[in-house]
Amino acid sequence: MAVYMLPGSLVVKRYTGESWWKQAKEAYVYALLAHVPGVPRVEEVDREHGVTVMTRVPGEPLASAPAERMWDLYRQLGALQAVVHRIAQPAFGYLTTEVLDPAPDNTAYMSGRFAMKLAEFAERGGDPEIHRLATARVAARADLFGSCAGPVLCHNDLHERNVLVAAGEDGWRVTGLVDVENAVAADPLMDLAKTIQYDLTRSPEKVDGLLAGYGSLPADALARIELYRLYHALELWDWFADIGNTGPLPGIAEDIRGLASP
Repeated sequence: MAVYMLPGSLVVKRYTGESWWKQAKEAYVYALLAHVPGVPRVEEVDREHGVTVMTRVPGEPLASAPAERMWDLYRQLGALQAVVHRIAQPAFGYLTTEVLDPAPDNTAYMSGRFAMKLAEFAERGGDPEIHRLATARVAARADLFGSCAGPVLCHNDLHERNVLVAAGEDGWRVTGLVDVENAVAADPLMDLAKTIQYDLTRSPEKVDGLLAGYGSLPADALARIELYRLYHALELWDWFADIGNTGPLPGIAEDIRGLASP
């Protein structure tokens, strides 16, 4: 996939080869998000030539913002995620232009996802002791999956490079979000967990801001977020192992160990 920034406020994406399916998914998900502030608006979709024209979200990645502005920017991000999570979905599962292999409830969905990622961890040479700890942790906390009231639209990749911010007369503000390629229908807390897990600094200040902006949370929210963080760490380890990028694996493995330990 190639991305071209046109003069003015438009972006052109060209989808080629195996990325063709992403075009339909992006157009579908952005349509679901049409009422959400700061989301690209799809202007034209040329399926024959694999070209999509959409509006450009102004700003720069959140990672580039000053450290002293992070609490408030994460508060704004939490409020934005809460708006996204009001978009209900019919079932749990991966999204394209529909929910693929829909699961009837969160327990079935997350039990299956964890089983897959744990199997991949073992197959790709993960530490057997870490695998044992993670397997035991999931088994011990699986009752948490049933607390989810229903599936919602989750961005599922809302880290600091996919959130855009800008400085103005009234201070720094979140201008929007981009890149919906990983969107799923899932527990909203799974989305919050990924934002937390993918912050490389793991700043308590950022977490506080995110949750303050998000608003009311269920009583077991922190426990569910921690369990979902374990899933995201396993998923990331499996992905790096699959593409042969071994450098990050030891650090992620220790993260998995910490999240899996009682």
